[in-house]
Amino acid sequence: MSVNKNENTKIVTVQRIREMASRGEKIAMITAYDYSMAKLVDAASIDVILVGDSAANVMAGYQTTLPITLNDMIYHAASVVRGVKRALVVVDLPFGTYQGNSKEALCSAIRIMKETSAHAVKLEGGKQIVESVTRILSAGIPVMGHLGLTPQSINKFGTYVVRATDEEEAKILLEDAHALEDAGCFAIVLEKVPALLAKRMAEELKIPVIGIGAGKYVDGQVLVLHDMLGINEDFSPRFLRRYLTLGQEIRSAVSRYVEDVKTKDFPKDHEQY
Repeated sequence: MSVNKNENTKIVTVQRIREMASRGEKIAMITAYDYSMAKLVDAASIDVILVGDSAANVMAGYQTTLPITLNDMIYHAASVVRGVKRALVVVDLPFGTYQGNSKEALCSAIRIMKETSAHAVKLEGGKQIVESVTRILSAGIPVMGHLGLTPQSINKFGTYVVRATDEEEAKILLEDAHALEDAGCFAIVLEKVPALLAKRMAEELKIPVIGIGAGKYVDGQVLVLHDMLGINEDFSPRFLRRYLTLGQEIRSAVSRYVEDVKTKDFPKDHEQY
């Protein structure tokens, strides 16, 4: 599908995301956590930038997303927003800032919006977080949902395997999706579920469904930037397509720099004042 060049220069809003899905235009979403990367992916006409709590993994080296704090997320989100001119910026509410306490959820979301100038927040969970979603929306803050594999619940699931492979869990997942839509979410991220179940969800819902490991029948796709660029080399699930091998290239470049310094080849005469 070809996209009008003028469309690529328009600022992406929540409403535009809905319009894209309604006309069958796929939504391209990617993570970013800093100014430089955000500026690059925004210039490449990405539609949505997710400031994900996956920063805990790829930026800080934690094994799970659980340790990252609200202050950490605000720091990363503010850095991203400063590099963006076009994309819709969505920020994850981190673990412990919204579960079971809708007032705290609202306060967390307000801090993100006020201190980062981001455009929306994302929450993991279904029916159990509807009260938090509703309260956040009451302040005029757009909310994106997240279902399927929800990394903040890793201690509950105990594994990162594909979710909703049995009929009962699939039924619950669909009920949760409808609950999030009814509550007012403008879109849902659906992670690591069977493609046909994701297809059914996308067909049943009026809001966009953006998949990660959820097959080709949804309204858009999201990947972690460090995974698709090959910076994070230890993660290789079936759904990941690597577009570069930057890990190898960075090591090679730094090795050449080290060699040049050690052999006194750098700097040369034209590289000094």
